[in-house]
Amino acid sequence: MIKLIIFDFDGTLGDTRRNIVTTMQMTIAELGLPGRTDDECASKIGLPLDGCFEALYPDEAKETIQQCTDVYRRIFQENLLKMKPQVFPKVIETLSALKEQGYTLTIASSRWHKSLSELTHDLEIADYISYLVGADDVLKAKPNPEPVLKTLTATGFDASQTLVVGDMNVDILMGLNAGAKTCGVTYGNGSKRELEDAGANYIIDNIDELTEIVKC
Repeated sequence: MIKLIIFDFDGTLGDTRRNIVTTMQMTIAELGLPGRTDDECASKIGLPLDGCFEALYPDEAKETIQQCTDVYRRIFQENLLKMKPQVFPKVIETLSALKEQGYTLTIASSRWHKSLSELTHDLEIADYISYLVGADDVLKAKPNPEPVLKTLTATGFDASQTLVVGDMNVDILMGLNAGAKTCGVTYGNGSKRELEDAGANYIIDNIDELTEIVKC
């Protein structure tokens, strides 16, 4: 029986694609790196920030990648003043319903903890979330199971009681690698095929479908 739900954030709860892609491209332009398309940038969402730039520029030195992450974080904060992310439709209603039904709700994200915490408050979902794991809270990022295992330790639940919900294959693989059940969402940054190939136990088109899945 599911008692714990671990959500990804970007592309699952928060509609941050425009913010992320715009900031990535502004970072690339500021540093004079070869341009990358919207789709190329979006396909890296879900990876830790340094991993995003490493994937986009595999031949660049570590110093350049670090420079990318530093510039990105500065620009992202600046962009938040003029580009406000939103939650996806029915997110707040679904989180409210799930919490009322007694489920423990947490987030495991590739975003840094401070940014994740700030965004959950800005988007008015912080009150529904019991525990956060950011990229800087773990040594090994998705698809490694460490974010899930850390959450299990903190909350006292077992993997068999856990459902991991995300929009990218790394979310699904993280959950499966930890022994949890997984649910892919198709409205985010990953495709249905990628979620299927990763082995998601469930795939949904709207987040409110979770209220039925958790009963399975």
